[in-house]
Parts: sequence; C-alpha cells; structure tokens
Amino acid sequence: MSSVAPFDFQARFARQTRYAQLGPAGQARLGQRRVLLVGCGALGGVLAQTLVRAGVGALRICDRDLVEESNLPRQVLFDARHAAERMPKVEAALESLLRIGGPTEVEPHAVQVGAENLPELAAGCDLILDGTDNLATRYLINDFSVASDLPWIYAGAVGSEGVCMTVLPGRGPCLRCLFPEPAPAGSLPTCESAGVLLPAVAAIASLQAGAALRLLSSPDWRDADLPTPLLRLDAWAAELQRLEVGRDPDCPCCGAGRFEFLEQATAESAVVLCGRNTVQLPASPARPDVDALARRLEQGGTRVVRAGHLLRFAAEDCSITVFPDGRALIEGTDSPERAQALFDRYAS
Repeated sequence: MSSVAPFDFQARFARQTRYAQLGPAGQARLGQRRVLLVGCGALGGVLAQTLVRAGVGALRICDRDLVEESNLPRQVLFDARHAAERMPKVEAALESLLRIGGPTEVEPHAVQVGAENLPELAAGCDLILDGTDNLATRYLINDFSVASDLPWIYAGAVGSEGVCMTVLPGRGPCLRCLFPEPAPAGSLPTCESAGVLLPAVAAIASLQAGAALRLLSSPDWRDADLPTPLLRLDAWAAELQRLEVGRDPDCPCCGAGRFEFLEQATAESAVVLCGRNTVQLPASPARPDVDALARRLEQGGTRVVRAGHLLRFAAEDCSITVFPDGRALIEGTDSPERAQALFDRYAS
C-alpha cells in the first residue's frame, strides 16, 4: 500500500473546491471514500489517474496482466520501461500514481478478480469502477453490486466508440436490464478485431470518472439526485448520445434476484487470452515458493528474471510468468494443454 507524502491540502485542491457543485464539503467527503478499480489498463488508467488527482481517499486497484508494448498508445499509466521489463500492471500503475502525490492511498493487487475474491476486495469500498476488458467480469461485478447494495459504473470502449452507465442498486437499471445475457463469444467486436483509439478510451473514462466524483462526494448516494443514463460516444464521428433506460421488472438480476455469475462455481480453468497467443493458468490452492522455484531453475541453468513479486523464465520457445498466488501466464502458445504441461514440467 502506498504511503501519503506531506502536501498542502488547501492549495492543492483550491481550483477543484471552487466548483460550487463540489465545494469544500464535497472534497472532504471525497477524501473519505474508498474505491475498487477492476482493471488498470486503458479505461482503468484514466480512471486511476483522475481519482488520484481529484483526491479520493483510497484506491484499491486489481489487474491480472503485465505491461506490453502494444499497451502504450492507449494505457496512460505505462511507459516503455514498464513494457520492456514486463512489469505487472498494478505495480507499474502504483509507480506512476505515486509520482502524482496527494492524499490517496493506492493499494495494488496483482490478481484476477473472481467470485471467490471479489467480496474481500470490495470490503469497505463505496464504489466499484469498471476498467475491465471482458464481459464475464462485468456480469460478475453487476451481480455482486446488486446483491451487496454497492454501486458500480459500467464502461467499455472499442474502436472509436465507448459506453458507460452508473448502476445504483434499487434505484435504476442494472447491466442485465439492458443485456440479460452475455453476447455469445466472438459475436462482438474487440480491441483485437476492431482496434481501439485513446480518444475514445479517454472520453468515456472521463464521463465515468465524472459520475464517480459526483457519487463519491455526495453525502449518501441513496438520497442523491444521481442520473443513470446509458451514455454512448464516438470520438471519431464527434457524436454523443444519452439514452434514458428504465429498470426491467423481468430482469433476472435486480428483478428476480438471481445471481448466477456470483454464485457459479469458483474453480477456474485455463483461459486463452484474446489475440495474445497466451494462456493464463489459474491460481493454485497452495501458494508457490517463488524464491525456491527461482533457485531450482537457476541451478538447472535456466535464466530467471524477477519483477516485483513474480518471476519469469523461458522454456521451449515460451515465456512463463509465475505470480505469487500460483497463477501463471504462458506466452507463445494458445493451447491450454501445452501451457499446463509446460508449467507442470518446469514450475510445479
């Protein structure tokens, strides 16, 4: 967890508190709030930077991935050194956010958010922000939000377009009011198939961050006049749409109270990462001794690179990164079977 360096509070936030809708009282409330940010890549980077600069009290950041060169055109917290060293995104994000200074405590977690750890990660938080890149995690967050009476702000960007919507449990529509079921795999454009532009990411994340600041600075979101429209923009065509969406009484989540994504089996399987020629292996029940693993590999003549709390090494034309929780990324194959075999051969 980051430490808070001394600073002049009044001078730092003078321009911000002069905005009448926020004011000193809103700024003080903002400084007492805690936010869970799921994902710190494109959307998450803009969100994290904005909230830290705005003076939110605490920011808990979760991301499973490593920085790579293709991230740099749109992921604002990372630089070429982070990519060259293949740093965990949360550690690179922490490094960049600490340079901003201010009162925010930043807490990084290099984990994949799932049904088994989301309750612990969200404990004590006032808001969840969507910086993810996949539908499964968004539907999980939506279930948890409604079940826990904890607001979240959905967002996504692909190509030149972006969308976002604030979800206030019991007050407005949830994600499943709009999209009762996730779209079939491969049916929607992704950043890999359609690309993505930083202006689209930055614009939709800024709208998302604006909604977050308004919610967090309110005395109580349940009593505040907080809008919940679906916002859609196209940064290339210079278009912005605001769609008023009502709650669906037949919604399987906030209507019927079914939380399939939260209650589904927590056992994970290997995941082929889209467009990456990489397989992610799930965390193991027993945490690995990465120091002992490093020594064993080096004694066998394998070059090991340490990056923060993880280690990386090459094996059979693949790169293997082992995280402290036992999760691993096997780069250089899209076969879960080969990935598991390599991990078992060299790292188990």
